[in-house]
Amino acid sequence: MVEQELISLLQSTSYIAGALGVCIAAAYYIINLRVSQRALKINMTNSLLQSYASEEGQRRWIDLMNMKWSNYDEFERKYGSDDHPDKFAMRQSVFINFNSMGHLLKQGLVDRETIYNVTTMGAPWIWAKFKPIIMESEKRYSGKDNLIGFEYLVKEIMRMKLERDPSYKIPETLTQYVPEK
Repeated sequence: MVEQELISLLQSTSYIAGALGVCIAAAYYIINLRVSQRALKINMTNSLLQSYASEEGQRRWIDLMNMKWSNYDEFERKYGSDDHPDKFAMRQSVFINFNSMGHLLKQGLVDRETIYNVTTMGAPWIWAKFKPIIMESEKRYSGKDNLIGFEYLVKEIMRMKLERDPSYKIPETLTQYVPEK
């Protein structure tokens, strides 16, 4: 009788130990998964921002901001892919980078504050300058879903900016220096 109770107690103890082992393994897996997801998020954010924040990224950005045109046809003549593949590649590099940031931001895969703090007003200014070109290009070639990540990024950055500074407006002259009168 005592042996039977002892065997029963040992069996129960082994079941509890097994269940406890499974719970510990599950907890370890969840913790490990969260750490991995956080590291992936940090790596994705760093990778995207490195391209934008680099010296070369900033040169591309300012080159785009210094482009001038009066209408879509003039833009295509001066900067279009047919005659100026280097200008097209430069523009697409910046647009695709911002588009990727926007998609990843929407999915929660990149850090919102970091994106805001590093890009500052870079994406909204590019969007403001190129919006008529982007809209016409979408109408003629790519469809309305072409740069939705870029547009999302701009809306989020502007939302965050206006929360911090409700009076902010994108300057009409953008990066062109205009002395105070």
